Amino acid sequence: MADFWNTNWLNRSGMFAPLRTVGARLPQTGWPNPELLNALADDAGRVVNAQGLRVRFVAQSTKSKDFEEGFEQRAFLKGEVQMRPLDWHDVFNALVWMSFPTAKAVINARHYEALSAGESGNRSPVRDALTLFDEEGMVVLSSDSGLLELVRDFRWKELLWKRREEVAERMRFFLFGHALYHKALDPFVGMTGKSVLLHVPDAFAQLPLNAQIAESDRLLAVHLWDRTRMSRSRELSPLPVLGVPGWWDGNEREDFYDNTGYFRPGRTGSGTQDQTVSSSV
Repeated sequence: MADFWNTNWLNRSGMFAPLRTVGARLPQTGWPNPELLNALADDAGRVVNAQGLRVRFVAQSTKSKDFEEGFEQRAFLKGEVQMRPLDWHDVFNALVWMSFPTAKAVINARHYEALSAGESGNRSPVRDALTLFDEEGMVVLSSDSGLLELVRDFRWKELLWKRREEVAERMRFFLFGHALYHKALDPFVGMTGKSVLLHVPDAFAQLPLNAQIAESDRLLAVHLWDRTRMSRSRELSPLPVLGVPGWWDGNEREDFYDNTGYFRPGRTGSGTQDQTVSSSV
């Protein structure tokens, strides 16, 4: 699918639900170019970076050694998000900017903060964590701290099979990472998200989908802006994406969750934790 554009993926799985509002306005044929994506961003509302600059999608330029011309630097200083032509990965990055603009702006700002502090050579643990979430991230929200604990403890069958009715009622799973969306075009057993866990009020699950996405964006941004968080990649909780009820036909069978190569047992000392957040709902 690398060079063939279509929008059939929008309703293929619940994995794409956060992108449907913006994605419904994509062209049926012909790759969406930066000009079209900029028009969508204008219509989507306040898609700005942490400095309040309107985000513009631009063609990727040749590499430069100037600090200000780095990918994150240009996004922060000018609001310019670079894209490669005919590239699913970069189109999904643009769509996530439109769907989760506040969280994306915070990630970019924290990258710029770390780079401006003189980081050189290998990425710092903070930037590793931010990059991993930006590429492979999910946000998992629930009003039941016990269900979030099952995610943290890798108790997959109990959560996703034995308690799937409670999961449907009291949990929400949203893909965030643009690389994860790219993988979802051709999903495979082994596909794993790196999750931020957020505790929300009971009323959250009753909101319309668009309101859930908007509130998730706000709460996620609060979480990511906290400098005590995202200090290392292991803070993110792994989650086998295809185990989420409704996202994969194969998970309608109990024995699907017996595949311990995919639904792996927990690790010790993961350092993951959920955040009880203030919600407007």
